[in-house]
Amino acid sequence: MTTTETFYNRSMELPSELLVGAIDSHVHAGPVLRSNPGHQDPFEVAIEAREAGMRAIVYYDVFGWASGTAWMVNRHVPGIKTFGGYLMNSAHGGLNPRSVRTALYMEEGCRFISFGSHCTYFSASRESTIIDGELVPFKDAYPEFVKEELSRAIRIPEEGPISDDLAEILQMVADHPDVYLNTGHVSGPEVMRILDLAEEFKIGKVLIAHPARQQLSIEQQKDAARRGFFLEGCLVDWLYPHAPRTHYYVEKKYMDRSGDLPRMRKSATQWMADIREVGPEYFVLGTDYGIRAASTAVQGMRTMITTLLDYEFTPDEIRAMTANNPARLIGLDPL
Repeated sequence: MTTTETFYNRSMELPSELLVGAIDSHVHAGPVLRSNPGHQDPFEVAIEAREAGMRAIVYYDVFGWASGTAWMVNRHVPGIKTFGGYLMNSAHGGLNPRSVRTALYMEEGCRFISFGSHCTYFSASRESTIIDGELVPFKDAYPEFVKEELSRAIRIPEEGPISDDLAEILQMVADHPDVYLNTGHVSGPEVMRILDLAEEFKIGKVLIAHPARQQLSIEQQKDAARRGFFLEGCLVDWLYPHAPRTHYYVEKKYMDRSGDLPRMRKSATQWMADIREVGPEYFVLGTDYGIRAASTAVQGMRTMITTLLDYEFTPDEIRAMTANNPARLIGLDPL
């Protein structure tokens, strides 16, 4: 394999070479809502990844237990390993210890427990519709949203006692050292409390999900890294089609429209600078791909690797973020 690359001597082959052994630790492959069609089913994702020489895929299923999906794929697609996890979304009752316990014993068992995606309190209270050309949060536009959805959303207390349900869930994760805790789409202060709770309950592995990491300052990210926690970065952070689509809710009126209007967002350069300042050794990179409007997850991984090379990350640094650190999270030996 090519081991070096300079600005004026770039290799066409190196991105594909670095795909060999890589792990995409964040793939949405369905099943999904019919209003939000995916790009590939879980089998197609695994087959394409295998053909590219990738080592593993980690499925995220917003509406179910992805470890069951991984079990089916592993039975029928040899030559690659797939894993799943469980998101504590409101469709499953949010902080529901019974759902978490079920997930942990689903076939081969899940590899992560997440505090949820679009229906955490932080996320659900900010997703918006457009009224008279202005973004209006669902909670302000639709009173029923507050009653029926926001009231069920996961919210981590920033201080003080925690609920019995949360304590039970944290203990279950601690009792399964092969499982990592994923912060999900929570706020910055909630992230810091989750990290404190993880230490209190002696949870060995934590991943700060990429939307949550965006709520932390560089110093907070460095502090999390020093404490032994992983930080996630995803291709969608800086390369993603901004178009109306449904993510989580069946109702069309609850389609987040915040991407329709011009807004400030970090460039690829800023994302790369953040990774460089905190340290590549603390990052786990994936695509978060899966919707129809994006490329395939494998194509996304190649794009991400290529961009990292363009920003002069070394092959060893890229291998750490896309292969070895994800392997540590899901319990595989490093390459």
